[in-house]
Amino acid sequence: MDRELTCVECPMGCAILVTIRDGEIVSIGGNNCARGKLYAQNEVFTPKRVVTSTVKLEGGGMLPVKTDRPVDKDKIFEVMAVINSLIVAAPVKVGEVVASDVCGANIISAKEVL
Repeated sequence: MDRELTCVECPMGCAILVTIRDGEIVSIGGNNCARGKLYAQNEVFTPKRVVTSTVKLEGGGMLPVKTDRPVDKDKIFEVMAVINSLIVAAPVKVGEVVASDVCGANIISAKEVL
């Protein structure tokens, strides 16, 4: 079985072809760098994503947030349930943790709010 992917690790967007036989990767081609190969290996068997969203700020407004590392794709709804339950008080710095250890990642602020 062949699986075609578009790499998202850098702006080049390489078209990667992964050949799978008996549940094992037998070849990866089309990537222009090692990051593309690693992306393809992970995407085939354990896809992960950085989750980006917004949380409510006390007193009104929204704060953009994201996970500090990719989480398993099948955990995104769990991460979003936590994000949707959060209300954050200002001030908040960029990169500040607003929720710890949510499916193996921290939820961090993507913007400074004074």
